Amino acid sequence: MKGSREKAASELFAALYPRLAGWCRRLVDDDGTAHEIASEAFTRLWARWTSVAEPRGFLYVTAANLVRDHWRKLERERRAVHRATAEAVVGPRNEQTDPSVRLLVQSLPERLRVPILLHYYADMPIREVSALTGRKEGTVKADLHAARELLRAHLRRSLDHTL
Repeated sequence: MKGSREKAASELFAALYPRLAGWCRRLVDDDGTAHEIASEAFTRLWARWTSVAEPRGFLYVTAANLVRDHWRKLERERRAVHRATAEAVVGPRNEQTDPSVRLLVQSLPERLRVPILLHYYADMPIREVSALTGRKEGTVKADLHAARELLRAHLRRSLDHTL
């Protein structure tokens, strides 16, 4: 029994790890961090192996949460460095003027961020996002629409500030 469990886990790892790590790489923009996050997602899956019905979904949702934690850590570090260096700023720095899509996605509420990450960054169909998040397909579609509208409005404001 243990051998078949390990074989199944090994096959799942071989099949999913490269894509999961690549997805994380696009989100965190660092190979080492991406591999750490993907590895941690698999470690957490292994710890719950017998109770997880959808391993792929579990991996992506876990990785999305770990990416979010990474983004938060980077933001805390950025603020700490900013406070420590107390640089003179020629005007108030407005985080909303940064048009980086990654930062914009990071700023979305979790209810909207997770479907965006799973659908657009992990290329999961709405049906699968629905199953993984426990939301109806119509709700996922509405959340994706709301997230796109927020991102679009934010980008417009950012572009208006740069013109």
